[in-house]
Amino acid sequence: MWLVIGLSMIMLFQLFSTPQRPTESITYSEFWSSVESGVINRVHIQGGEITGTAQDGRPFRTVAPDDAELIPMLRESRVDIYVKKPDETPWYLTILVSWFPMLLLIGVWIFFMRQMQMGGKGGALSFGKTRAKLQGEGEVKVTFKDVAGIDEAKEELEEIIDFLRDPQKFTNLGGRIPKGVLLAGPPGTGKTLLARAIAGEARVPFFTISGSDFVEMFVGVGASRVRDLFTQGKKNAPCIIFIDEIDAVGRHRGAGLGGGHDEREQTLNQLLVEMDGFEGNEGVIIIAATNRPDVLDPALLRPGRFDRQVVVPVPDVKGRQMILEIYGKRTTLATDVDMAVIARGTPGFSGADLENLVNEAALMAARESKEEVAAIHLERAKDKVMMGTERKSMIISEREKEITAYHEAGHALVARMLPGTDPIHKVTIIPRGRALGVTMQLPVDERYTHGRTFLLNTIAILFGGRVAEKLIFNEITTGAGNDIERASELARKMVCEWGMSDDLGPLSYGKKEEQIFLGREIAQHRDYSEQTARNIDTAVKQIIFEANEKVTTLLQENMAILKAIAAELLEKETIVLDDIDRIIIEHGGEPVVKSTEENSQQETAEPSVAQVVEDTTAVSSGESVEEIMAEEPVTETSDEAEKSTHT
Repeated sequence: MWLVIGLSMIMLFQLFSTPQRPTESITYSEFWSSVESGVINRVHIQGGEITGTAQDGRPFRTVAPDDAELIPMLRESRVDIYVKKPDETPWYLTILVSWFPMLLLIGVWIFFMRQMQMGGKGGALSFGKTRAKLQGEGEVKVTFKDVAGIDEAKEELEEIIDFLRDPQKFTNLGGRIPKGVLLAGPPGTGKTLLARAIAGEARVPFFTISGSDFVEMFVGVGASRVRDLFTQGKKNAPCIIFIDEIDAVGRHRGAGLGGGHDEREQTLNQLLVEMDGFEGNEGVIIIAATNRPDVLDPALLRPGRFDRQVVVPVPDVKGRQMILEIYGKRTTLATDVDMAVIARGTPGFSGADLENLVNEAALMAARESKEEVAAIHLERAKDKVMMGTERKSMIISEREKEITAYHEAGHALVARMLPGTDPIHKVTIIPRGRALGVTMQLPVDERYTHGRTFLLNTIAILFGGRVAEKLIFNEITTGAGNDIERASELARKMVCEWGMSDDLGPLSYGKKEEQIFLGREIAQHRDYSEQTARNIDTAVKQIIFEANEKVTTLLQENMAILKAIAAELLEKETIVLDDIDRIIIEHGGEPVVKSTEENSQQETAEPSVAQVVEDTTAVSSGESVEEIMAEEPVTETSDEAEKSTHT
C-alpha cells in the first residue's frame, strides 16, 4: 500500500514539474518598444501569453491583452509569428488531481482497518486474538538429553511423544492419549525446560503462552483468546499447547474479593469447555506448568482435562550430579573438578540453582583471567550462592567481631556435640549477605521426614549462639533475633501441626484459612478453647526452655573448647569441620561421630503411613521443616535490620 502511494506521488511530481529555462518577465510596453526597435524577431502566442527570444538570445515572457493592433504591428516589423492552441489538461488527470487527497485518505483508512481486523501487532481490534507463539517443527533444539535429574517425569512424558509420532500404536488397542499434562513442582526444577524438550522431541507444531496473557482490561478478552488459541491448535493438529504459570488463570472459582467482576472465571470456564466440552479437540495436547497446584480449580484437574499430574521434584544427589555435568560441558573445567563432590555439598538445590552455581564459578574464573574453571571456583561459588557474597569492606568493631566469633562458636560446638544433627560444613565471621557471621551445616543424606529428636536438637543449635553470648559476656544482643524466631516457629509447629507434645497429644490445632484468590494464608482459625491455647503456649515454652537449659549445660561443660573455637575464628575468620574436631580433641573432648548409618537409622528412607501424614501436613500448611530451617541455609548471627536496631 505504501509503495503504491509513494510511486503515485513521484509520478505526479514529475508530471507537474517539467523543467524550463528561466525566462524574464517584461511589461507589455517594453515588449511593444522592443518590437518597434527591431530587437525581437520571433514570438510565440499561446492563449493570453506571449513568449519569445530576443536577438541577443535572452528569453522573455509577457501577457498579451486583447489588442487588435498587435498582429498588424508584428507584421509591419517583420516578426515571425507562431500561434499555439491553449493547453488542455486530460480529463483523467483532472479527476486524479481533484480526487487524489480523498483517495489517499480512503486508502490509508482501509489499510489500517484491514490490519486491525487481521490482528496486526498493537492493533486496536487485536486484543481478542491469541498471543501464543507458534514454534514450527525443528525450531526447538532442546531434547531430553538436555534434561537430567527428573527421570520419572521424563518417562511419563515420553508416552505423549510416542503418541504424536505413532498414534495407531495406542488407538489400535482402544487406548486414549491423555488430553492434558500438568507439570507441578517447586520453582527452578525444570518444568519449562521439560516443555521445551517435548517440543524438540515431538517435531509437531508447538504453541507457547503464559497464563497471564489471557486476561486483559477488556471484558471477554480472555475467553476470546482461549477460543482463538484452540482454533489455531485444531488447524495445526496434531500439536502441543504449553501454558506456563497456569495458576494465573486457573485458580478456584468463586474466590473474588469485594464483588469484583468474574472476567478471570469466564476465561477459566472457556478453558474448561475447550479442553473437554461438547466438541472434541482431537490431536491437541495441553501441557501446563505451575508451582501452586493446590490453588487450581478441581474441574481443571479432573481426568479428561489434565489426566496426568507429573511432579517435577528437587533433584537428589544423583540428579544434581547429572545436572552439574550437563552444565559443566558448556564450560571449560579443570581436571581437579569432581561434580560428585559438588553434588553432595548442594542439598536442596534446584536445577536453576545449579546452573547459577556453575555460571558464578565461570564468572569468578573469568574475573581472575583463568583459562579454565577449577574446583576452588566452584567451592567459592557454592558459598556465595548458599551464604551470600562476602562483605569484606564492612567495618566492624573489635567488640562486635568478638561477640560474633563466640556466637558462631556456640552454634558450631552445639551442632558438633549433639548426636543425629547435620555435620558442620563451614563456620565464618566474615559478613555475608545480611549476616554478620555464618555457621553452615550440610546433611549427609537426603531427608524426607524428620524425627522429634532431630527437631529438638535443631532448636538447641539455634540457641547455641545466644547462650554463648550470655555465658561469655553476661549480655544478650540482637544478633540472636533470627535464631529465636525460627526456633519458636519450629517449636509451635511441633506442637500444633505434628503432634509432638506429650501433654497435648497427637492432635492438630488451628485450621488455616486461605483466600485462594490471594494465594496465601491470611488468617488462622482457632478451633480450640482458651485453656487449650494456654496449654499450647506452655508446651511451646517448655520445648524452648528445655533446649536453652540443655545448651547452657553443654557449653558450660565445654567452656575451654568454646573459647578455643572463638579464638580460632578471630585468627582465621573461617574454619571447617576438621579444625573444630582438632580443637575438641586437643582439649580432651570427643566429637560425636556423624555417620551415614546413624542418620539413616534416625531418618528412615521409606516413610511410614504416619510419616506420610506428617509430610502432607507440612506441605499443606505452606511451609515444611526445610523451609523453616532454610529460610537462610545457614545459621545467622544478625541481619542488617537487627544490627541497625542494635546500633
